[in-house]
Amino acid sequence: MDFAVMEALELLEQERGVPVETILDALANALVSAYKRSPGAAEEARVVIDPNAGDITVYAQELNEDGDVIDEWEDTPDDFGRIAAQTAKQVIAQRLRDAKREQVFDLYEGREGDLITGIVQQVDHRYAILDLGDAEALMPGSERIPYERLERGNRVKGLIIEVRGETKGPQIVVSRSHPDFIRKLLNLEVPELLDGTVEIRAIAREPGHRTKIAVASNDPNVDPKGACVGARGTRVRQVVNELRGEKVDVVQWREDPAQFIAEALGPAKVQEVRIDEKDKSAIVIVSDHQLSLAIGREGQNARLAAKLTGYRIDIRSQTDDAGGGAEDTRAHVPDKIVHAPASEEPASESIAKEPGGPVEEAPAASTETDATEDEAGN
Repeated sequence: MDFAVMEALELLEQERGVPVETILDALANALVSAYKRSPGAAEEARVVIDPNAGDITVYAQELNEDGDVIDEWEDTPDDFGRIAAQTAKQVIAQRLRDAKREQVFDLYEGREGDLITGIVQQVDHRYAILDLGDAEALMPGSERIPYERLERGNRVKGLIIEVRGETKGPQIVVSRSHPDFIRKLLNLEVPELLDGTVEIRAIAREPGHRTKIAVASNDPNVDPKGACVGARGTRVRQVVNELRGEKVDVVQWREDPAQFIAEALGPAKVQEVRIDEKDKSAIVIVSDHQLSLAIGREGQNARLAAKLTGYRIDIRSQTDDAGGGAEDTRAHVPDKIVHAPASEEPASESIAKEPGGPVEEAPAASTETDATEDEAGN
């Protein structure tokens, strides 16, 4: 065997950590298969490789009924050196690919919940492929932000939600629609989240449309909502830009369910909240002119508030609650809007790992910018 091949094996061991013995075993097996394809080859054989001398010898074998070797003789074909060199190159190339796949898998294994940045390499309605530099990531259509238009060459962020080993190499699956994607983005902008001064207690999201985030402070001198929104909305605006304009409402977490629901329904002004702890439901009273704002466009505000708080929310106007209306306001909107169901997915199943405990599905309140837009008819 060419000594250059042996040098390549040693280099492979040094740079990729693949033992020479492992490659020699794989090469010997490949050479046995190559030998059996030669004319007049024995049915059974073994190959011996002398790494020091670079010699390769084929031994034909005769086996008994029990599979034991009863006879053995050298049967190295005349042109086997050429075959061995070609086979060695193929085996080394394969081991290089295997080593690369193993290296990538080791690099990303256990990183579910991490934020990554990649360049869009390929995109269609089924999935997008991101170039991470040292690997590729797959973003299924179900994990993309609805209506977001990705183009080749775009630089985007994503949340790793799964890393699995496959025959063709590790599969890194990323998401931009997962609620924790927004939490990770906000962590980049808010130092108080990373040091534990402020915690995200709950997130409810309808990707591509709106997200509500409930935050709490462990320091009485720090306003959690202000810390996340930033001066003139600078911090939260960075998140909105990455989300291509998806609205992000930041509200204060409240231990009291009634206060929490009132916060969650922002920017609407709530007048009264009646809690039924047994049924985990709440009747919310708002002024007549605030009813549509509390419900939101196509019921979105009420839905997100229900997901955030975990309560089934029944929103009523003052007139309807007092029984003075000519007809029930609820007749004008779908039942699912006025009676917003609670979240079906507990936030404790969040995959992202952050200081301050698990994220829960909780309520959120609008930033001043969003409140203005909603009152204008959003």
